[in-house]
Amino acid sequence: MFQTAAKTFSASAVAASAYRRVCLVGRRRFCEKTSTKLRVSEALSGVQLGADVKVQGWVRSVRPQKNNIFLHVNDGSSLQSLQIVADTKLNDPLLTFGSAVEVTGVLKKSPHQKQPVELEAERIRVVGECNPVNFPFKIKERHSLEYIRQLPHLRCRTNAFSSLLRIRSEATAAIHSYFKNNGFVQIDTPIITSNDCEGAGELFQIEPSGPAFVDDDNFFSVPAFLTVSGQLHLEVMSGAFSRVYTFGPTFRAENSQSRRHLAEFFMVEAEISFTESLEDLTKVMEDVFRSATQRVLASCAADVDLFHRHVTPGHRDTVEAMLNKSFPVISYTEAIDILHRSSEKFTFPTDWGCDLMTEHEKYLVKHCGNVPVFITDYPYDLKPFYARDNQDRPKHTAAAVDLLVPGVGELCGGSLREERLNLLMARLKRVGLEDTYNWYLDLRRFGSVPHGGFGLGFERYLQCILGVDNIKDVIPFPRFSHSCLL
Repeated sequence: MFQTAAKTFSASAVAASAYRRVCLVGRRRFCEKTSTKLRVSEALSGVQLGADVKVQGWVRSVRPQKNNIFLHVNDGSSLQSLQIVADTKLNDPLLTFGSAVEVTGVLKKSPHQKQPVELEAERIRVVGECNPVNFPFKIKERHSLEYIRQLPHLRCRTNAFSSLLRIRSEATAAIHSYFKNNGFVQIDTPIITSNDCEGAGELFQIEPSGPAFVDDDNFFSVPAFLTVSGQLHLEVMSGAFSRVYTFGPTFRAENSQSRRHLAEFFMVEAEISFTESLEDLTKVMEDVFRSATQRVLASCAADVDLFHRHVTPGHRDTVEAMLNKSFPVISYTEAIDILHRSSEKFTFPTDWGCDLMTEHEKYLVKHCGNVPVFITDYPYDLKPFYARDNQDRPKHTAAAVDLLVPGVGELCGGSLREERLNLLMARLKRVGLEDTYNWYLDLRRFGSVPHGGFGLGFERYLQCILGVDNIKDVIPFPRFSHSCLL
């Protein structure tokens, strides 16, 4: 009995002791000085000067000295890194270029002019190791866009590409903000569709995989494809909303690896109801370009400056000219006359009725002062079935418009839509699509109004404002013909 009592007492004592230890640990933790977690951009702003802070990020440089070590840590929130000053006793062989760290210490005003603040480290913890010998980016080298393009899974670690991604994020927000502030309703148009809006036939057909679908002809009732444009679905919505837009991925099965082509890219598309004027469309195109660009220049000044200084020196002057000058408007016929009078030798023909190629578009931009230029009233036969017939002769044109910009060529393409049921039916019948687009004809049968819209290539927009030559350098994960996919 005494043994049992002793065991019971012993167990109770152990439990009580454990409880006291937990309470003490809890009390110590409760009384411990807590550090405010900051992003690098927040720390650089000096908002927590003198406070105990915690910063997490990746080491961009390590510089050991006799008494101290100096680190630069970046977390992607800004181009500038935060300088960390630490006693040499905090040094760690794993503290290398590219390693991930967590640093706790006091944020202080820096004595040096190049950085406003620095973090005096009390603790440095290496969260993720990085072998600098095997790491493909070297600490003191400036790597070209061509080089980092070969490493799509790692290029976000470089200054140039992290700047690009911040600019891209800000430009996306700026475009959404413009449309919201101007009364547009955002519509999520489908990625899976049965129509070929552009009529070029460059489609990715999608089919289900797996043994359950071997004998099925189509998962859907008709062949399905990845969308090339959200326009036709926006037109559906423009029968109930006077202003709509969409911003999302589109796909083209172009068998090309050129600097101009991607298989997957992003499009901004808008439709405006109750309009019979191309000027209504060109105003929105010009306004969204100016609004987004001004916001990007204001909010991402350091990131844009990196491109304008080191990637495309002098391009800032081109961007300023685009913002400060009005966009001229010329007709397709006038554009052909300009090309004919030119002493330039073009590879492609410049006869009336021929499509404008990139070489023509770039020449026209330079001819007009190296600013964006609108080309209107294209030959009717060059445009898709939905473009409004101008019913003019002898040169038959459609109410269509393209916006050409420096360094890129076509940025936007749009048109008034054919709202007259008889003309639309006749054109669809000529190309054998009357049954396929019977639903589209319904839009004209029930409460149709004059309307129009356009699409803007988002990657081309980024190329334009940054001066980047290759479209693969302005998208996180480029997809193109014969490319390896992550």
